[in-house]
Formats: sequence, structure tokens, C-alpha cells
Amino acid sequence: MLMIHCPYCDELLPEAEFAYAGEAHIIRPEDPSAVSDEEWEKFLFIRTNVKGLHFERWRHVHGCGRFFNAVRDTVSDRILITYKAGEPKPELDKLLAEVGQ
Repeated sequence: MLMIHCPYCDELLPEAEFAYAGEAHIIRPEDPSAVSDEEWEKFLFIRTNVKGLHFERWRHVHGCGRFFNAVRDTVSDRILITYKAGEPKPELDKLLAEVGQ
């Protein structure tokens, strides 16, 4: 079971407290009616499927209810860092140096 840190509650809690909410940092088109069907399909359904570090969105369902982002290694299933929604992506080189990878 994953242990996940909620950056709002500042608590490390079991995965059962949270809900996975997909890939992080996906930008919705400002005017969906102005994009082609192919662009809309890409926005709705096409996501990266990386082997390694993946930026994810999570929600603390059984706590504060807020969404936040996490960087998870899909190979080891280890969460390296969590950060509040709206904050910029952490720099991967700097992050890997901090966690010793």
C-alpha cells in the first residue's frame, strides 16, 4: 500500500484515504468549441504512459477533499514528492538529486 503525503493537511496517510485523478498538468482548451475533433479527443483521452517518473493528480477524499499533484515512479511505485495544485512542476534533475537517485 502506498503512503501518501497530503501537502494541505501535512499528514502521511494510507492510499485508501485518496483517489487517483489522472495525469497532472493537463491544460483544458480555453474554447473547446474552437478545437478540432482530433484535438478534443487528444485532450480527453490521450495521456502519457511513462516508465519512470510520472506527474499525477490525487484527491484527499477522506480528509480535506482537495486536489494535489504527486511525482510517482511507475517502476517502483514510490511517490517522490507531493505538492499543491497550481504549483509548478518540480525540476526532475533537482528532485532526483534530492532523493538520491
